[in-house]
Amino acid sequence: MSHNFGKMLASAGQFSILYGENMLKGVSAAQFARLAIGKDGQPVQSNHPAWVYGHLATYTSRCMELLGQPVGVCAKPAGWDELFKNGTECKDDPSGMIYPKMEAITSHYLNGYKAVLAALPGVADEVFTGPNPAEGRMKELFPTIGGVVGFLVTGHPMSHLGQASAWRRFMGLGSAM
Repeated sequence: MSHNFGKMLASAGQFSILYGENMLKGVSAAQFARLAIGKDGQPVQSNHPAWVYGHLATYTSRCMELLGQPVGVCAKPAGWDELFKNGTECKDDPSGMIYPKMEAITSHYLNGYKAVLAALPGVADEVFTGPNPAEGRMKELFPTIGGVVGFLVTGHPMSHLGQASAWRRFMGLGSAM
C-alpha cells in the first residue's frame, strides 16, 4: 500500500500554513474583524481576517472526514457555519460582538490545518483516488477525494489568504512575506 500522494499534499500544504501565519504578523485583535477603509474613507466590502481564517478553519473537519480520519481538533465550533460558510456576508465588527475572538479563530485555523497536514502522509493512495462524495459543482470540479482535499489544503487557503493580504495593504500593514 503506497502513501505517496498524501506526502506530496502535506508538503504543498505547508506553504499555505506558513503564508497564513505570516499574514497575521502585525494584525491586532482590534483590527482583526474590521473592514478595511479605502482612500475615500468608506469601508471596503471585502473579507477581513476574522472571516477569512474562520471560513478556512471550517473546512479542516471536512478534510478529515474525506480522509477517513477522526475529526478531533478540527471539529467545527457551534455557530461557525452561520458566520463562515460559503456565501455568508463578511460584516464589520467594531464592537467585537459578531465574530469569535482573534485567538479562538486563529488557533482553530492553525491547529486544524496542522492536524490535516499531519494526517495526510498516513493516508493510503487508494483513498485519494476514491470518488468525491459531494454533489454538484464541487464534484464536477474535483471528482476525486484527492482533488478536493488537494484544493482544500492549497488552492482554497491561498485564494482567501490573498484577500487577507489585500486587507493588510488597505490597513497600512504592508507585506507579510
